[in-house]
Amino acid sequence: MLSEHYPDALLREWVADASARSVELISDLSEEQLCVPLLPTINPILWEFCHQAYFFELWVLRRVLGESPARDDVDQLFDSMTTDHEARWRLPVPDRDGSLAYAAKVRDRVLEVIDRGIEGRFESDLLRYRIVYSIFHADMHTEALTYLRQTLAYPAPTLGLPTVPPPLAAEINGDVDIPGGSYEIGASPETPFCFDNEKWAHPISIAPFSISRRAVTDGEMADFVLDGGYLRPDFWSAEGWAWLQAVQAELPLFWRRDGGFERRHFDRWIPIDPRTAACHLSWYEADAWCRWAGRRLPTEPEWEVASTFDPAAGAKRSSHWEERAHPAKGNLDWSGGGPVSVDAYPEGESPAGCRQMRGNVWEWTATRFEPYPGFEPDMYVDYSNASFGTRRVLRGGGWATRSRMIRDTWRDFYQPGRRDVFAGFRTCAARACP
Repeated sequence: MLSEHYPDALLREWVADASARSVELISDLSEEQLCVPLLPTINPILWEFCHQAYFFELWVLRRVLGESPARDDVDQLFDSMTTDHEARWRLPVPDRDGSLAYAAKVRDRVLEVIDRGIEGRFESDLLRYRIVYSIFHADMHTEALTYLRQTLAYPAPTLGLPTVPPPLAAEINGDVDIPGGSYEIGASPETPFCFDNEKWAHPISIAPFSISRRAVTDGEMADFVLDGGYLRPDFWSAEGWAWLQAVQAELPLFWRRDGGFERRHFDRWIPIDPRTAACHLSWYEADAWCRWAGRRLPTEPEWEVASTFDPAAGAKRSSHWEERAHPAKGNLDWSGGGPVSVDAYPEGESPAGCRQMRGNVWEWTATRFEPYPGFEPDMYVDYSNASFGTRRVLRGGGWATRSRMIRDTWRDFYQPGRRDVFAGFRTCAARACP
C-alpha cells in the first residue's frame, strides 16, 4: 500500500516544503523581474507559480474529493493542456499578492485533507497517489523556475538553504565495462510511484559496453572549442549542423571568452573550472563532442543498466538509487549551488563505479523518447503522450532536482536543441566494427 511508502506525516512535510520552495523562488524578484519576455523555453513566472497550485486543486481537491474551484476562472488561466504557451503571456493572471493568496488557499486545503487522515477516505490510495504526483509536478516546476532565473541572469536562488560545496576528491577517469546480456529496464508494478512513461519493466538485450566513470567536463568542452568544434561540420550530424547554423552558436551557452573562458552562473561571470561538469548543453552539442572525441552517447538502456549493475552480484540492483537521499551521495536539492566537480561524491558511485549518476547534471542519452511496450497514459494525459518521437531522453537528475524524485527508472525528455536546462552528458567507448 502507498501508505507504507508515503505516510500522512511525510506527505504533509512534502506539500509544505514544495509550496515553500516555489514561494522562495519568486519572493525576492522585483515587479520588473516578474515580467519575463516571451521565450519558447520559459513560462510567465506568476503563471507557472499558480499552475503548480492549480495542479493540486484539479487532481486532488476537485477530481478526487469533488470540491469546487477556488476561483471561477482557474481552468481558463492555468490548465497547461488547454492553454497554449504563447497565450499565457496574455492571460489575466493575478498579481503577486493574488497569486500567493491563491496558492496558499490550495496548499492549506490539501494540508487539511492530510491532517484529517487519508486512510479509509476518498479512495485512499488514489488520493495519496494524486498528492504524491502533485508534489513531484511542483518539484519539476521549481527546477524550471531555477533554470528560468539562470536564463534571464537573475541572482542565484538562496532558498534559505546553505550551499554546501562537496569535499575535494581525487580525480577519476576512464571507463567501466558492463557485460552484455538480457536486462530489465523500466519500473516494476511494485514501484510505489512512477510516471506513465516508465511503465512497465521489460527485458532488453544489451551488447557489452564501456561507459565513462564521470560526466564530460568544462575543460573538455573548452578543448572542443579550441579545436574548432563549433566551426567544423564534420563533427556534426546534418540535423545538428542545421541547428548550429540556426542558433549561430560558437561556444556553449552562457560562455564567453575574456582572455580565458568564463561562464555566467546566474548573474555572475566566473572562470570555468576544468573539472566541473559541463552543463547547459544541447543533445546536438553532446553528439558533436562525441564525434570529435571518437566516443558515443550511451543508449537509455545502457545508462540505466550502468547505474544499477552490481558486478558482485552479476545482475542489476534495481533499488540502488531509490533510498532516501543523503547529502554525501549526490548534488541534488540545490545543495551545491550549481554544477560541481565530476570527481565529487565518491560515496554515491553506482555499484559498477560510475560517479554522479544521480544529481549534478542531467545526462543526455542517444535514445529518442518513445513509449515502452503496452504504454497507457496516466490521468495527466499530455505529460508523455505529446512528446513521444520529438525529444531525446535524459537520465539521472541535476543539482536543482529534488532527491525525493530520484529513481533509476525516471526518464526526463527535452527537444535535442534545448540547452537552457541543467543538462550535460557522459560517453561510451565507440563500438568496435564487427
